[in-house]
Amino acid sequence: MDNLVVRFQRYLMDEKHASENTLLSYLRDVNQFDTYLHSFGGTLETANTETINRYVNHLHGEGKSASTVVRGVASLKCFYSFLVSEEILDRNPAMNVVTEKAEKKLPEILTGKEVELLLEQPKCTDLKGYRDKAILELLYATGIRVSEMITLNVSDVNLDAGVICCHGQEKSRYIPMYPAAIKALSNYISFVREQIISDPDETALFVNMSGGRMSRQGFWKIIKYYQKEAQINKDITPHMLRHSFAAHLLANGADLKSIQEMLGHADISSTQIYAQLVKKQLKDVYNKAHPRA
Repeated sequence: MDNLVVRFQRYLMDEKHASENTLLSYLRDVNQFDTYLHSFGGTLETANTETINRYVNHLHGEGKSASTVVRGVASLKCFYSFLVSEEILDRNPAMNVVTEKAEKKLPEILTGKEVELLLEQPKCTDLKGYRDKAILELLYATGIRVSEMITLNVSDVNLDAGVICCHGQEKSRYIPMYPAAIKALSNYISFVREQIISDPDETALFVNMSGGRMSRQGFWKIIKYYQKEAQINKDITPHMLRHSFAAHLLANGADLKSIQEMLGHADISSTQIYAQLVKKQLKDVYNKAHPRA
């Protein structure tokens, strides 16, 4: 059975091009189900729909949230769909398993004041400060994903036009930047980056202090450091800056279609959650401020 999971992992990596987070989640869910099956002598290959339904009840009995159970079943559906495609099984036993619909949580965002406080933290007194200032400004200015930021090259930046070319999973897109972000990026590219890079042929836009392309972990550490410096209690992540970018644009009059294009969402339904978020904020303000609320 371990061989099946290894083959599934290769399929996710080589054919589905799954992100690191998706890969880890799917493999964890399948391995947890495998452990459950072994507890009574079952195997992944012989599990049927009834077995999976019992497993769902088991997860609920352990107090797992609806979203965790939904994700777990989705992982099993993908796994068994793979086994069917490989002709290891004739049918997908997870296909007709129904789970309680998870309540979709609205994303948490930063307030405008919190964004300003965070962006003020990097001090342009040394190379690292200039670089970090450009990183935070660009994240909030464009709302791009960390995975997209990692792959940015210097050639993807057009300072004269005030845009970056972001290479997403489906297609490339151009995203404008506000003046402060352009200035921070210009300072970094013109005066700082060439002093950090270890190889003159390095193409990466953002590099670590050793001169190589920055990693996902590097971006996370930078944001966590400045969150602490700003004394912001929220658990700030790069994705929270992405959510804040979209919600703030919408609250200030941008249309959903434009935000969808800048975020690189394939389906506008993914973007509509920000409309719900803005409506909730307005309702909260009303309830706090209206004398008869």
